[in-house]
Amino acid sequence: MYKVGMCGHFARSKNLSNGQTIKTKQLHEELSLVIGRESVYIVDTHQWRRNPAKLLVNSVKLLIQCENVIILPAHNGIKVFALLFSLLNKFFKRKLHYVVIGGWLPKLLEENATLKRHLYNFDGIYVETNVMINRLKKMGFKNIRYLPNFKRLDILLYEELEYTTSEPYKLCTFSRVIKEKGIENAIKTVHKINRRQNRTAYTLDIYGQIEDNYKKEFQKLIESSPEYVRYKGLIDYSESTSVLRKYFALLFPTQFKTEGIPGTIIDAYTAGLPVIASKWESSEEIIDQYSTGIIYDFDNENGLEESLMKVLANPKMINQMKVNCLKKAEKYTPEVAISEFIKYL
Repeated sequence: MYKVGMCGHFARSKNLSNGQTIKTKQLHEELSLVIGRESVYIVDTHQWRRNPAKLLVNSVKLLIQCENVIILPAHNGIKVFALLFSLLNKFFKRKLHYVVIGGWLPKLLEENATLKRHLYNFDGIYVETNVMINRLKKMGFKNIRYLPNFKRLDILLYEELEYTTSEPYKLCTFSRVIKEKGIENAIKTVHKINRRQNRTAYTLDIYGQIEDNYKKEFQKLIESSPEYVRYKGLIDYSESTSVLRKYFALLFPTQFKTEGIPGTIIDAYTAGLPVIASKWESSEEIIDQYSTGIIYDFDNENGLEESLMKVLANPKMINQMKVNCLKKAEKYTPEVAISEFIKYL
């Protein structure tokens, strides 16, 4: 019998860089290192809606063969997977674990009593932030545990830090390329500042996978942008440190108020890169104001512009944050996260 069975979005036939796929693969790798790859069984849920019968059969196999079952569904799949495994486990009596990706679960459960009842049956629900822990406990959950997001990346040495001392200051985004991640806000803000300053004070490079339903719109946006705004394509997460270290700051003007602990910010910290971000619910758990970045009010439409203007007037403030970013990165290593998680298996 396998020690662990994982049901998650591995998408082995695709090169995907979304948070769900990366976290699923990383958890698999870390568990394999600790308990042995031969002790971990996986079910790939990529495009499961095309063949739900296959998913059902594989889920039963997972429960038959594994002591512990870990599920990692995203927002669209949790209603199906929680119900499926909760009901099947009435027969198999395995230990069920739900590793949550992002910060949206409390809001979803406020609107779905049925889902809440099924999740009560899980042995552990592992969330990324203390904000989530507190909200879920208020709903009556007694199986909530803290599992911070993590990445196995080489953290830069202090002497490897790169400091920018003159314009143009190189900014970047490093997330899924969708409107809701604030991509358009970032482009428009950099353009607005440069136009008003009558010089190229900032450049903006955009990295990440473009969502299919946003490709045409984004292409038009890039084609109509000045040359100091560029799309740089998709970078494997294992190369993020070497790419990001050359930048001045990372922009994260997300429009999702229920972000968890975004992997892109961990990427930035390992490269000593401060973050300028909107204030989503859990932002203060990972960004220390004026120590590892700058947070502006979520509902302030001009917040990103005001923050960048403040930095432009005193760019040293960003360079002074770099060492703090490296220190913060140490909190999000797999060794820190997995050492606690493994105790519950």
